[in-house]
Amino acid sequence: MTTDYQPISCDFHDLLEVHATKRQATTIQFRDADGQLQTRHAIITDVFARDGADYLTLSTGETLRLDQLIDVDGARLADY
Repeated sequence: MTTDYQPISCDFHDLLEVHATKRQATTIQFRDADGQLQTRHAIITDVFARDGADYLTLSTGETLRLDQLIDVDGARLADY
């Protein structure tokens, strides 16, 4: 994963906000710091900005940078 944050589509960001508002379990695929594909089935508890990048937190306690995301409940970031 690159260290420079790559902003994501506003439409995909809005989708993440909807998931956070619904507080329903969501399947999230992302690349970890080593570039390995990871999958979590969790609730998105928050979407926020910090230090020039956007993040989400999961009910697992994990925090993900939004440009790490691949897919959220079948919606692929690359399609936005």
